[in-house]
Amino acid sequence: MRGREIPAGRKWKNSNSLKSNDAMTPRSGDQGKCLNTLLFTCSSSSPVSQTPRWLPWRSFLPVRRSWPPDSPSPPVAQVDRLTRFLSPDVGNTSMLLLSFDKDTLFVGARDAVISLDVSQPGAMEMKRKLDWIPSSKDLDDCSMKGKNMTDCPNFIRVLQFLNSTHLYTCGTFAFSPRCTYIDLQTFTSAHGPSGKPDEGRGRCPSDGELYAGTVADYQGNRPVISRYLSQGSRLDLKLDDTLGWLEDPTFISSAFIPAQKKVYFFFSEEGREYDFIEKFTVSRIAQVCTSDVGGQRTLQRRWTTFAKAQLLCQAEHELPYNVLQDIITLPPPEGATDDETLFYGIFTSQWSVNSGRSAVCAFRLGDIRAVFSGNYKVLNRDTLRWSTRLQEKVANPGECGLHNASDNTLRFVKENFLADDSVLPVGRGLALVSPDQRYSKVAAQRTRGANGRDYTVLFLLAESGFLHKAVLLAQGPHVIEEVQVFQQPQPVKNLLLSVSKGVAFVGTSEGVLRVPVANCSHYWSCAECVLARDPFCAWDPARQACADVSSIPVGAGQDVEGANVMETCEVITPKDKFGQHRPPTVPCPPGEQVPVSLNEVVTLRCPEVSKRASLHWERPSGQLSPDLYLQLADSSLHFLATPATLGHYLCVSEESGYRQTLAVYVVKERSGGGGATTQTAAPTRPAGQPTSKGAGLGAEPSSKTASPKPTAVWGVEAPTAPTTARNLTAVKRPQLTGGGTLAPLGKGGRSYLGELVAVSVMLALSLCVILAGALYGLWQRCRGRSTPQVCPRRDSEAGSSQEQDPLTRNSPRAAGTAKQNDLQHSKAPVVKNGSPRGSNGHLPNTPI
Repeated sequence: MRGREIPAGRKWKNSNSLKSNDAMTPRSGDQGKCLNTLLFTCSSSSPVSQTPRWLPWRSFLPVRRSWPPDSPSPPVAQVDRLTRFLSPDVGNTSMLLLSFDKDTLFVGARDAVISLDVSQPGAMEMKRKLDWIPSSKDLDDCSMKGKNMTDCPNFIRVLQFLNSTHLYTCGTFAFSPRCTYIDLQTFTSAHGPSGKPDEGRGRCPSDGELYAGTVADYQGNRPVISRYLSQGSRLDLKLDDTLGWLEDPTFISSAFIPAQKKVYFFFSEEGREYDFIEKFTVSRIAQVCTSDVGGQRTLQRRWTTFAKAQLLCQAEHELPYNVLQDIITLPPPEGATDDETLFYGIFTSQWSVNSGRSAVCAFRLGDIRAVFSGNYKVLNRDTLRWSTRLQEKVANPGECGLHNASDNTLRFVKENFLADDSVLPVGRGLALVSPDQRYSKVAAQRTRGANGRDYTVLFLLAESGFLHKAVLLAQGPHVIEEVQVFQQPQPVKNLLLSVSKGVAFVGTSEGVLRVPVANCSHYWSCAECVLARDPFCAWDPARQACADVSSIPVGAGQDVEGANVMETCEVITPKDKFGQHRPPTVPCPPGEQVPVSLNEVVTLRCPEVSKRASLHWERPSGQLSPDLYLQLADSSLHFLATPATLGHYLCVSEESGYRQTLAVYVVKERSGGGGATTQTAAPTRPAGQPTSKGAGLGAEPSSKTASPKPTAVWGVEAPTAPTTARNLTAVKRPQLTGGGTLAPLGKGGRSYLGELVAVSVMLALSLCVILAGALYGLWQRCRGRSTPQVCPRRDSEAGSSQEQDPLTRNSPRAAGTAKQNDLQHSKAPVVKNGSPRGSNGHLPNTPI
């Protein structure tokens, strides 16, 4: 590819700090793996963040809100929606770089570099495209090397500003990495003094020079950290690959600290100092001084200021998270020293007990400098074993200016480059940990809240396709929300945060996404705005809306630490026992009409505004009896439409000790009746509306010390009905709460005293009738016995007809008496225990 030539001798100045980039390596699953790659990139331009003071370990709290892709906004919302740039001609959009005026996004893709217009909110349009495609010969040579043809295109892996007029870019270029310059005015390529593209074996501009971490061969056996395009009297330098300074490293990122004139490298490698564990991976930070020019005799054209230390991301009583995935640099707050610079990194673990988890740790630059100023381990070249040096230090490894030291000093730093101590995280623990998400990219921003305090907000991109936003507080992290940026998981190449525009750009294999960092307009009431605990959002009392805190001149309602709604929103309007802030003359708030037919199954839905809130249903007329109502795990209410279940229903939410009504329904009988069907009602939006004081509908204060009420379904008092229509044998069904447990029956249900009295009276009357009948039968029997009796004939007079009954063994006289008694009792058979029996206790007509 031909291009204009840059004039020889021209000096390039880096006018801004630089963001971390990926390796100049095709990724697995996309393009394979390229070993001649650029793995180190330059310093970050991330915004400043304060230093949080965490306890030793904090668990990862649940996400409060979840926004699906392209979720609809409220009618009054003016938000920057999720915007995508997808083009069939542009793929593997991995490198992202925002222009100085923040209106253009430069994207490094496959075989091309493009520029996108991002000046308008919610829009991304391609302005220019520069193709950079390997020739047929380059592709054939790549295939001859045994590479897959899908790995042979030119994948852009470096895209940085060289100055205000040119971009510096490097690509894999069919496994022959090359670098070139792009004129921003004409958006064409321009070669250097040699008149052809530069060798691209790992280059990245920093302060006008190129500092790179890469490997020097296709087999990946010679890792190096080098400097190219050295200015003035400085020479190009690299590590001596025969000294074992690096052990199969995987470079992640880097940072340039101008005040210290040092470049820091972040990578993972095999920890050979742990010789009792095979293949133990450790995370490292290494440093070199930009003023280093190499030794005069010892370490000629080699680094004399190289030193490395271990980054330890570990919770108490747990195995360490030892594999570094991504790291970002946050400069110190305004007025603070460079020692307050923070590095936020994502770590995973090689141990199965922590499989699938990701942890975030923060490291302070002052702690890093202290470790590099301490003791160092020494490597025995004969046994290749590490030990702590006991003798006095000859020099301090990593100290700038050692290139002028004596040969004895340089031999000491040559053998002592691994710090004895590890760099511990801020607070000696994890900033946060996710038990079920694997994070791949991190971005951070320092923002000022309504109270004048600074808060650190992390943006974490998960492999599941969600972008999590978390604020780091003294009591632990609070995950504000998650935005689903991908329908299906896919490789994520870059995450770039624009503070001025309030958006995050996500580079993927398929395209570029633009995600707003805040969704303030989605919170419809002061209560919801405060409960979100989002440092970006506050309640504007003038506009009666939740908006960006920087746009509210005075009186912004926000409480990030405590989420105290009552004090923040100043709710002083009257309320009744149902928690409804409305005039007492109104019997019940208006709600959505739900016409139903009797004996119809009704389902009422409650909108989910927070995954950390408990939801339950109430009725103004009383409590909800578990005999009639069922609340499922999704908080929906199910019941059968009867005259007793018609009326108002309120879905009430409780979070952080604050109650508010989310939905109101009015279930009424449909005119004309109808058969038994199923009716489902769901609100089009939460029913709560801000009051004059900014409180949501149904707001009710709760004491700070009061314990939250259980998510049980409360009882209801049904309208009075005739007792004859009451089903006294109804079976009580257990009530399920949102958590799937049995809900207790609430107090204050309807009294059944009237029905009990009626049943008792009916039972007494029945007993009286039975007793009267028994007495009458006894009187009749006694009367029969008192009348004159005819003397019985003797047995001899009876003849053969008076023989004994063979079944009952009764005498003829007894049989005659029994016959007479049978006639007096209407000849009814005697029934005992439900079966007719003879006088001997056996069934009749059966032989003994």
